[in-house]
Amino acid sequence: MELLDEMRMDRTMMVVVTTETPSDATAYWRMTIMAERMEAFELTRQLWNGYGPDASRMVMVLDLLERP
Repeated sequence: MELLDEMRMDRTMMVVVTTETPSDATAYWRMTIMAERMEAFELTRQLWNGYGPDASRMVMVLDLLERP
């Protein structure tokens, strides 16, 4: 799934607010269907992890320690 290629920001609909402005994000996400929520989550995950078609696998960051 290459959501980065499919999703583009509509810059004509951008609004700048302060952090003190009350957010209606919770109400918005409650109105969306689960498939849209999961698609948004997957897009965020791809952006956060630097996903790209040429990206290699994620690096394992787990180290096992021996306890005395």
